[in-house]
Amino acid sequence: MENKKKIFLIDDDTFLLSMYSMKFEKSGFEVKCASDGVQALNMLRQGYKPDILLIDLIMPVMDGFFMYETMKKEGLVNEALSIMLTNQGTVSDINRAKELGINGFIVKATTIPSEVVEEVKTLLSKNNK
Repeated sequence: MENKKKIFLIDDDTFLLSMYSMKFEKSGFEVKCASDGVQALNMLRQGYKPDILLIDLIMPVMDGFFMYETMKKEGLVNEALSIMLTNQGTVSDINRAKELGINGFIVKATTIPSEVVEEVKTLLSKNNK
């Protein structure tokens, strides 16, 4: 029985969600998506336990940082590898992500999807999850 890593993509850009979903599925991941923080939180509260979270920073209703803080506070993602995947690459955003305990930070504008998959695999092996 194959034990696929479960990746949870959270982004309000549906084109990017489908493109990243395809890339990760082709690389052997099991993929679920949410188009905003509220939907993501609901899925986690209903028991979905991903191995990896890929979180966009700028989304409607709540940003990625607020959503991640809520997930942590509620104990929804204790074991998951968390990665910000965003177009925001400011030093303050990267520092805030580190302070929150986020494992990785990928800037979409400078990283093609196959590189995102490779970066996730690298972070996974570093964190042995």
